[in-house]
Amino acid sequence: MVDLYGYNHLIVPSQYQINGRRAVTIAQSIEAGITSAALAPGELLPPIRELADALGVSPGTVAAAYRLLGQRGLTTSDRRRGTRVRPWYAETARPAAAPRAPSPQSFAPEGAADLASGNPDPTLLPDLSPILERLDHVPARYGGPQLDGRLAAVARRQLESDGVPVPALACSFGALDGIRRVLTTSLRHGDRVAVEDPGWPSLLDGIRRLGFAPVPTELDDEGLLPSSLWDALAAGAKAVIITSRAQNPTGAASAPGRAVEIAALIARYPGTLLLEDDHGHAIADPDEPLHSVIAASGSPPGPWAFVRSSAKAYGPDLRVAVVAGDPTTVGRVELDVASSAGWVSHLNQQIVATLWTDEDVGRLVRKAAELYRERRHALVAALRALGVQAHGKTGLNVWIPLPAAPSIDEASIVADVMAGGWRVAAGAGSRLVSGPAVRVTTAALDPGDAPEVAGLIARAIERPAGRGY
Repeated sequence: MVDLYGYNHLIVPSQYQINGRRAVTIAQSIEAGITSAALAPGELLPPIRELADALGVSPGTVAAAYRLLGQRGLTTSDRRRGTRVRPWYAETARPAAAPRAPSPQSFAPEGAADLASGNPDPTLLPDLSPILERLDHVPARYGGPQLDGRLAAVARRQLESDGVPVPALACSFGALDGIRRVLTTSLRHGDRVAVEDPGWPSLLDGIRRLGFAPVPTELDDEGLLPSSLWDALAAGAKAVIITSRAQNPTGAASAPGRAVEIAALIARYPGTLLLEDDHGHAIADPDEPLHSVIAASGSPPGPWAFVRSSAKAYGPDLRVAVVAGDPTTVGRVELDVASSAGWVSHLNQQIVATLWTDEDVGRLVRKAAELYRERRHALVAALRALGVQAHGKTGLNVWIPLPAAPSIDEASIVADVMAGGWRVAAGAGSRLVSGPAVRVTTAALDPGDAPEVAGLIARAIERPAGRGY
């Protein structure tokens, strides 16, 4: 195994010890110092050569680590004055990492079609009016159960039919809220969390804001790469977050063999929190059934949680997710909800329970999933026909890695495509250390328009930076 951290370190003026042997781990060590306030705002980091000598690595490795910190908004650099921790103007005991910049949209002409937001097609969401008219709503009461009985019964049947055990069940305000509550109640400040890279921007930002250190883990179309996850676990990751299917932004979905392999690997680290995100429930490719790592584990040896949400398939306003897991982990989530919001609206819970069991709605959602597949595949095929690599196995997005060339950058690609009337997203917000890319949300893309969009992207990639049409 590669020695990720080694035993060397350098103490900066604040007495904080920087360690690591690779750019990623050196950057993580410095970031941990910043987020824990051990490295003060404005503090000067060691010169590149000095830190390289102390850690026994090349100056290029340290320079790459400093670039990563700058890209994440944690440091500022000046050739004459060196690299410093970025000043934080908010009065807080622990500075949070700067939020990722949104995709540049100022270049979009009026009326440009939105292929950037990541939203489902609103025309494919079920009409809630009939559901509300016949809903037999039972109001919640102070001091009553957090989880509505009808949703609990429906969710339990669903999950168990997918092979996911349900020893305990809670409810959260959507997938991101459920993940956040599991992490904050199960981990300690500064713990490392293995995350998919590229990954869900809101999750990547949230992990750092909560004071955890994200450990980028590579993936392909079949899910996390075992070798990369092994490195993350060996480096001390205390939690692993896995997207079962419809991974944002790549569309990856766990294959059966991969799920078994990942489950066996995590079992070798029984204290590791295994957290599986199934936000793509009901809108993932119908030909790609769920292959859950937790289901493959049988009964995970350590703490675990499986989060299934409703927003993507039934509407972003339905901020409801169920959290299955071991009793201790789920009990902590319940206490956290009780001490903050109290409970998730039982009206929303009952709406979701009805949507998950209504046969007419089920047919509509299955049809929507088929249309999402058709639209996604149309763009992937059009791009590949032009020699452009693209990924979109499941979900609402297509991920387009950009060739490694000085003349190619995300912003110029986005600007060129926008000038053609289509708004796409730069991949920067989805990346930690993975290469540049562009994300296209195909949820509302007419397959007939796929060749036009693919052509704009292909021409933008081929055009040297700075040269117009």
